[in-house]
Parts: sequence; C-alpha cells; structure tokens
Amino acid sequence: MTDAAVSFAKDFLAGGVAAAISKTAVAPIERVKLLLQVQHASNQITADKQYKGIIACVVRIPKEQGVLSFWRGNLANVIRYFPTQALNFAFKDKYKQIFLGGVDKRTQFWRYFAGNLASGGAAGATSLCFVYPLDFARTRLAADVGKAGAEREFKGLGDCLVKIYKSDGLKGL
Repeated sequence: MTDAAVSFAKDFLAGGVAAAISKTAVAPIERVKLLLQVQHASNQITADKQYKGIIACVVRIPKEQGVLSFWRGNLANVIRYFPTQALNFAFKDKYKQIFLGGVDKRTQFWRYFAGNLASGGAAGATSLCFVYPLDFARTRLAADVGKAGAEREFKGLGDCLVKIYKSDGLKGL
C-alpha cells in the first residue's frame, strides 16, 4: 500500500470514529430537536399530544417511550455521519491538491482562502451524494414516536429504507 493510500485510510478512519462518538453523545438533543420540528406534520402525534417545548419533550420521552428512545435513529445517524465525515476529512486534502496546487498562503491569501473554501464545499458535496438516503432515513426514524414495535412505523434502518422505496420509489430516498 502506498503512503498516500495509508494516509487516506488513516484520515478516513479518524474522521469516522470521531463522528460516531460525537453523534452518539448528542443523540438525545438531536432527537428532541427533530421531534419538536416534525410533530405538527406527524400522523403519530395528535394535536393534544404534541410537545409544548423542550422541557416537556425531555420529560415525556423516557416516560412514554423509554430512556433508550433518546437514541432512536442514532445507528442510522452514525452510519450516515461516519462516511460523511470520513469522506469530508479524506477528500478535503485531495481537493486541496486540485484547488491549491502551487498557491502560497502567505503571498496569495485570497486565492488560498477561496481554494480552501472550494475544497471544503467540494468534499461536502461529494459526501452528500452518497449519504443523503441515510440522512433522510435517520430523520424518519428519529421522528417515529411509538413506544412498542407494533406502534412504531419502522422497525429499523433497513425497514425504513424499504418502506420508503416501496411507497415513493428511488426518488423518495
């Protein structure tokens, strides 16, 4: 394996592991945010059962769905976020070589700044092309509020992707 390939693999792994840890740590906050955002459009949350605010949501989730439900959709989020961050981390250096080849950051600040910005944008766009279906599924899973498996719309990530594909086709993902 070449030095460049080893460096790329290390960047990929480091970015992915850091992303998985950070997303798992903030999963409860993310779930509360998503529930508050989508509750008005959800068929599972009737008007009288809607959350009144952040505190009400944080208190009701463990009572109604169990403490572990704070992490509902987190596996999909980690599966989505790991490659997103890993690809961003790894590809930004590749795009920097393309956009910043021969640019001296001390004498060509604005060109360096624009090239660095373009590198980050290109890396993010590249990643998003691959992981958008997982991002959509993560949102749908996190917004699924049923307590037991029978009450929930989706059984997991695979079930969510299959049901969305069956109902809306490839464009639904």
